[in-house]
Amino acid sequence: MARTTVAKRLVFHIGGYDPITPPTSARRRFVREMGRFQLTWSVKAFIDGLQGSADQTKWNVTTTGPNWQVETEYHLIRWDDVIETFKRRTIWSRIPLGILAFVDFVLAGALWGYFRTNWYYAGFFLYPFVAFGALILAAFLIGVFAFKHAGSIPVAIGVGLLILAALLVGPWRWLHLDNLFDDWIFSREYIRKGNSTIERRLDRLAAEIVAAARNSEADELLVIGHSLGAVIAVDLLDRALRLDGSFGASRIPVMLITIGSSILKIGLHRAATCFRASVERVAQAPDIFWADYQARVDVLNFYNTKPMAEMALPTENEPTVRLVEFSRMLERAMYRRIRLRFYRLHCQFISGNDKRALYDYFMLVCGPISARSQTLAADGAISMIGEDGALICTPPSRGEPLTNPAQRLNPK
Repeated sequence: MARTTVAKRLVFHIGGYDPITPPTSARRRFVREMGRFQLTWSVKAFIDGLQGSADQTKWNVTTTGPNWQVETEYHLIRWDDVIETFKRRTIWSRIPLGILAFVDFVLAGALWGYFRTNWYYAGFFLYPFVAFGALILAAFLIGVFAFKHAGSIPVAIGVGLLILAALLVGPWRWLHLDNLFDDWIFSREYIRKGNSTIERRLDRLAAEIVAAARNSEADELLVIGHSLGAVIAVDLLDRALRLDGSFGASRIPVMLITIGSSILKIGLHRAATCFRASVERVAQAPDIFWADYQARVDVLNFYNTKPMAEMALPTENEPTVRLVEFSRMLERAMYRRIRLRFYRLHCQFISGNDKRALYDYFMLVCGPISARSQTLAADGAISMIGEDGALICTPPSRGEPLTNPAQRLNPK
């Protein structure tokens, strides 16, 4: 029977394509959002220790309630250096590479897949390229206007190029087109030929995870991937399985939690055969529990989808899909403030909640209830944690009700 409560947890978190959060910034955000978690669930938390390497940054979290304590060893997997490499390229190399990525994803059937599964995501894909086209069109029309007034082709060309340069200095960055172009350039590279830096890093981390599954004293090993980090998380676990065929069948339960996932972003590309094979191997691993959390208002994820079915993979081992509503996790004023800030909404998956809800990132990574039990319970941890933060019942296994030695509780 799967373990339902946790006293020690080992977490490997892989973030998305986020050029503004190197490890130091990510830790500050973790500490800030942990404060919201403490208020919401009436618990206490202490964060200490900070170790860094090229592969990861680590710290420890101790969370306590009236009748429980959890020690979490938190590993933030780094790939900010890879993102920075793309960012350092000149704009004149990024533009053609971005256009090439756009054409590639269209011709490879990915755009049609986005429209078929979630048209919001299709809009996210089209946005940077349509916006860039609008900048080009604006520069061209101003050049035409200059020609009509000056009657000189060189003057018109000069004015048009000057306006284009101004647009690429200002709106190019203000509209976040530089980061979005890089995101799609990286995604195409990942599909077509891989990234050697990430591959070497994942090989090292896979060996570390395999060793941890054999030797760690943790009660649960949790690999969590946010956004494009979900793709890398699947890749990481697939490498661990290839290193050790019995990985996942160790003493420590292995959990894969994908949140705001971009798995279909890559998986719907016709050339992503290697990645789809990785997804299938991880999904079929009998001792790895996989949960996929999806949010309706997040245009950067695929809401209400079954990833395996959409990629035409065997569906008998689909991940457990949970649909969440950010509006039920946040105070009304906060939600109204961020509802049109699409990237901020996307980051709610890794932020603290104002209200207790079936999904809470910090309860998953630092709470006393196993990730599996939280995923399978109808209301997450709500019925298992009292108003004072105490653990009030034994979490259920699949299909079982919540139980307490003194009383029987029903999920809300």
